Amino acid sequence: MNRLSKEKSPYLLQHASNPVDWYPWGEEAFAKARAERKIIFLSIGYSSCHWCHVMKRESFEDNETAEIMNKNFVSIKVDREERPDLDEIYMKAVVSMVGQGGWPLSVFLTPSLEPFFGGTYYPPEDQYGLPSFKTVLTKILELWRTDRAEIEASAKRTVASLTEAFGTVKEELSTFPLDAAYSTLTAQFDTVYGGFSGSPKFPSPSLLFFLMRYYSRTQKTQALEMVTKTLTNMARGGIFDQLAGGFHRYSVDRYWLVPHFEKMLYDNALLPLAYLEAWQAARNPLFIDIVKKTLDWALREMRDSRGGFYSAQDAESDGEEGSYYVWTKDEVTQILGTHDAEIFSRRYGISDEGNFEKQMNILHIAKEPSQIVTELNTTKDDVARSLKRSCETLLKHRESRAKPSIDDKVITSWNGLMISAFAKAYQVLEDERYLKAAEASAEFILGNLLNGEKLLRRWRDGEAAIDGLLEDYAFTVMGLIDLYESSFDVLKLEWALKLNRVMMDLFLDKDGGGFYSTQLGKSDVITRIKDPYDGATLSGNGVAALNLAKLGELTSDTELHSLSQKTVLTFWEGLESNPERYAQMLCALDFLIGQPKEIVFAGKLTDLRDMLREMRRTLVPNKVVAYSSSHQGRLTDIIPMLEGKSPINQAATVYVCQNYTCRQPVTDVASLKKFLT
Repeated sequence: MNRLSKEKSPYLLQHASNPVDWYPWGEEAFAKARAERKIIFLSIGYSSCHWCHVMKRESFEDNETAEIMNKNFVSIKVDREERPDLDEIYMKAVVSMVGQGGWPLSVFLTPSLEPFFGGTYYPPEDQYGLPSFKTVLTKILELWRTDRAEIEASAKRTVASLTEAFGTVKEELSTFPLDAAYSTLTAQFDTVYGGFSGSPKFPSPSLLFFLMRYYSRTQKTQALEMVTKTLTNMARGGIFDQLAGGFHRYSVDRYWLVPHFEKMLYDNALLPLAYLEAWQAARNPLFIDIVKKTLDWALREMRDSRGGFYSAQDAESDGEEGSYYVWTKDEVTQILGTHDAEIFSRRYGISDEGNFEKQMNILHIAKEPSQIVTELNTTKDDVARSLKRSCETLLKHRESRAKPSIDDKVITSWNGLMISAFAKAYQVLEDERYLKAAEASAEFILGNLLNGEKLLRRWRDGEAAIDGLLEDYAFTVMGLIDLYESSFDVLKLEWALKLNRVMMDLFLDKDGGGFYSTQLGKSDVITRIKDPYDGATLSGNGVAALNLAKLGELTSDTELHSLSQKTVLTFWEGLESNPERYAQMLCALDFLIGQPKEIVFAGKLTDLRDMLREMRRTLVPNKVVAYSSSHQGRLTDIIPMLEGKSPINQAATVYVCQNYTCRQPVTDVASLKKFLT
């Protein structure tokens, strides 16, 4: 066993028995590289990464390759989910050098941690138009011996190029980036299958959030149609696990049919939020069904007994990608019998030739029950009973297979997203299980991932470690705001304000604007980067900007509101030139210029239930919500807008204010409905 055996990350532990003399990221490895003037080989991946597994088997478990690495390099393994800040820096460097990136990320560094060459997966022998990993190692070593001075100079130039210059170029916000992003997305939209690319095709929930806000602002139905078509086709495709629920990472084709089979926690937090907002606008029952199946999957398979949510489910079972999820036609017939198999196969697109490798079938919605009724000359009840029976039977059978492994580390930021998902699902669906899940995750973070008032990023096996990053603070604050608006537990709002203040102290660029990804004083990063772009998750800067705007509105704090506006303006040049890359920042912009509604509920919650339901089931993205209890006490110190807002004549009352003006208080659903539109 190598040094990784002492780590907690499941990804690092996967490599603990390699013959490679791996080091974790840290001073021990850095000191060795400096003392021996050796190149650092940095390998970054994550536990559910298919090609990471492949390179591990082909190269890192190979004794000959390990001998070259151990003799000539200091080899470091990093879990990108534990240290996305390092991944961000070195991914940018590799993309700048070779034009593309991905995982596993393979980077060669000088002893001072500066990158000078890199790539992604390298095969064990020259193939696929790629040099073998051993060839790369040998060539890099030769260059280091013959041209070290140029390599070190080149590495310094690469580092200097990593920091993008952002700066305020405008003093006032405008709607131009919103309109420009809508125009771009309309041109990019796949009008047949939804989504905004060919293949591979990613869910891109931040784009969907933006389009929902653009629809709410302009009432342009095409914005809503782009969202609903995308979500409908995803729900019907193989990217969605039709038996157990939950979304796979992305589709390798245009049709949402063949997924990359890993399931990431963040996708299964953000996509339910998108489906909930789309349901508020379109009322398609399919969307609610997908929300329930996804969140129930997370509760069943991804939750620690103490309330935290795990990170990911692998794509592989027994070394084969997707084998857990796919079926042959003969297998389905043997398990279900002829009658049920025929109905199931028509519904989920099962055929003899298959739609995947080795005549295997990926389940997807191929036909509606009404079509099957007509084709088989049977009844609606027969088809419904058969499909229910078959799904239960095949799911039970599937669970007897070798299951994909679960990366059971708890990541603070991704749990923040789950808190939002469960809190918003509770608001719309009124399922107490979802509120309890959101509260338990919040309590897990506050109880296990705080070091004083500072957040830590990762918990696993009883150990919390790694200083929190911008996204850990921003996503947790986002979750706590949504949880407050679900339960009206003011302690959650107080924690949101406290963590938001710590985030400002640790990450804010007080001179240049915006937030750095890493906190001040980190000695193991070669540069601090501000990242305003959305990737697989949301931009930390975008979420922070929206949080600041919401907290400023809730607490009547003009400083927070101004800082939100300054954060958006910091990235204005990019918002004007490539606005679709900044979708979460566009959501913050939309809130800032959208005259958000301040909604206060006063009275007994039981009496307010119908009006709460009306508000929560209506698409009103730009709003803040507070509750005025009969014992306001210090509540008005935290939420000044509660002052003077109490039940009228003892009746449950709702106050709707906007742009410094309050409407007439309302006491019935019909009146409230008029104020929400």
